[in-house]
Parts: sequence; structure tokens; C-alpha cells
Amino acid sequence: MALVGTLSSAVFLGLVLLGVVRFRSDARQQLRAIPDDAHLPPVSVLKPVHGLEAQLKENIESFFRQDYPRYEILFAADEATDPALEVVREVCARYPQIPTRVLVTGALWPNPVVHSFHCMAEAAVHEILVTADSDVEVSSTYLREVATPLLDPQVGLVTCVYRGKNAAGFFSALTAIGMSVEMTAGVLVANLLEGMKFGLGPTIAVRKDSLAKIGGYPAIQDYISNDFAIGNLIAEAGYRVVLSGHIIDHVVNQKSFNRMWQNQLRWAQTTRYSRPKGHFGTGLIFSMPYGLFGLIAAGGLGHWGLGAMFLAIAVLNRLVEAWLAGWMVVRDPQGWRAPWLYPLRDVLGFVVWVASYMNLRYVWRDSRFELKGTRIALRQTSTDSR
Repeated sequence: MALVGTLSSAVFLGLVLLGVVRFRSDARQQLRAIPDDAHLPPVSVLKPVHGLEAQLKENIESFFRQDYPRYEILFAADEATDPALEVVREVCARYPQIPTRVLVTGALWPNPVVHSFHCMAEAAVHEILVTADSDVEVSSTYLREVATPLLDPQVGLVTCVYRGKNAAGFFSALTAIGMSVEMTAGVLVANLLEGMKFGLGPTIAVRKDSLAKIGGYPAIQDYISNDFAIGNLIAEAGYRVVLSGHIIDHVVNQKSFNRMWQNQLRWAQTTRYSRPKGHFGTGLIFSMPYGLFGLIAAGGLGHWGLGAMFLAIAVLNRLVEAWLAGWMVVRDPQGWRAPWLYPLRDVLGFVVWVASYMNLRYVWRDSRFELKGTRIALRQTSTDSR
């Protein structure tokens, strides 16, 4: 087992290297293709909000500081009493030159975020829709880079990889480094081997015509992994899905082990149902668990030197992957500041992967869902004792 896992993770590392080369080449081509202001299309930014998330004001404000000629920002909350709306209105008031609207949408669909997107899309003035989570922060070139590929009528959706930005300590750091390295590496390899056929939730840019081709947001109203679903459906409709070269910050605020665990389990379970074969194969791309298996197995046979070699190869593999994906692509400094963090995260990732085959319930927002395939089958309050 140790030998097979060590070899498979080494093969995956080689694919990550090729994926990095392709990503950097594509990113340079995308930058060269950005037109002057007169030819940039107007954009509607759609941002759902829910509660006082970490660095919410800074995240929202980054969207008002775009070097972009013409755009509007729409915000949506499930309830008028949502405390995030006070922050939204405060920021909006500081930037009166940017057209903004605030909607209260309720949660009428199984996936309330998708319902918010639907309501905002119906009210949006412009043809290009950029959906962005409230827990992301972007640079001033963000809209230029994500909107430009949609000038090509063959491109139906643009999405972005992201680096985790730790805002709460050790447990958040484990999630953040996983975003920067593990998530990025997986996306780069998928893009290399089969092209992008899915979206990534923190940012998805679409045109209204490609969205209409799949039936609009109602087509994904009960998918828990709505970002994967919209990208997959748009790809199936014959459009290209483009991975932008722009990197965004995904703010992570998980102060306890339980919050981190629930978050990781939700991601793993949605991936398991969205991409079952790919998720199963993920078990072979981890490195540290197989290094530890090798140490224990070889040591048990009296070959501690061989066991130490297995472990050393595993650690080296994860450090190289952290450098390739975490630094060469998303420029996350945590790989340098705390080099031990990603090998530890790799062990956690393997445990979460195993757990994803054991439990079908987790907490998301203030609700508890049960999955039936890729769909939301049950919604209950988080106080339910079951």
C-alpha cells in the first residue's frame, strides 16, 4: 500500500507540474487579450451576503475599487434583518459613483444562495454576470481579467482558483493551506487532463445567453454543489469553461476543530457526489498517509531505514507540491512561513476523504441538509437533535 501510494502521488505531482506550466502560459495569453476601456463590456456583480463574516467590510470594499469603466453591484440577503446589510449599506454610501442595489430575496429554493443569484440576475442591467461569495477579497484588476474571456461567444463561463487567507488561527490555517495547494493542484490537473467542466464557487462569471441555454438558475436550484453544476451544464451545452489567471483571496474564519471539520466534510461529500470517480481517485494523490504507512510497515519488519525513506519522500512530495501550486500559482506565503503546515494538512485531507464515505449530514450556514445524490433532499434547522 505504501509503495502504490508513493508512486501514485509522485505521478500526480508530475501532473501538477505540467498543470502549472499550462496555467501560467494561459494566464499570460489572457492578460495580453484584455482590450482597452472602450471595448470592455459592462458587468453586473452579484453578491449574496449572510451574517457578519470575517473581514466582511474589507471584502465588499474590494469590489468597489475595481479599475473597470462600467459596472454595477447587486447584493442580496435572505432576510431584511441580516446584520450584513448594515455593512453593505455603509460601504455603498462611501462609493456613490458605483451603481448598487440591495435585495431581500427570502430562501424559497432548497439552495438559498442559488435563489439569491436568480433574483439578482433578474434585476441585473448588464449581460455579463459575475457572482462572487461574500468571503472573498479581490484586487483592482479582477473584473478586467474575469470578464474579458466572455467577449468570445464560444466561452460560456469563467472561474478562478484562489488562495486561502487565514483569519482565525491554527484550524483556519489548515483549511487555508488546503485551498491554496490541494484545491489548486486538483483544479490544475483537471484543467490539464480534460479541460474545465465545472465552476469554483468564490467566482463564476457567465453571460446571460449561456445561462439561459441551461435553463437559468432554476436548473440548479436544488444542487448543493451549485458551482460545479452550473459549470458542468454550461460545458455540456457546448460552451468553453475558462480558468482565469486571476487569483482571489478566500477568507477563512474557522476558530474551532468542529467548524473546520464540518467545512471540510461538506466539500468532500459534495465532490463525492458531483465527481464520484474523480473523488474516489483522490485517495491515491495524498502522500503523507502512505509515507506513514511505509514507516510503520517497514519498521514493523525491522527496516527502519526503509521506513524513514518512505516518510522522507512523502514530506518532500508535499513540500514540492506546496511550492508549485501554493507559490508558483496562487502566491500563498504560508508555504514558506510554515513549511510543516501542508504535510499536516495532507494527513487531515486523507482522513476527511475517508470520512466522506461514512456520513451524509453536515451543517451549512444555519441549516442542516441531507443529500440524495447531488441534490438537497432535506432541510432542517441546525438545532435538530438527530
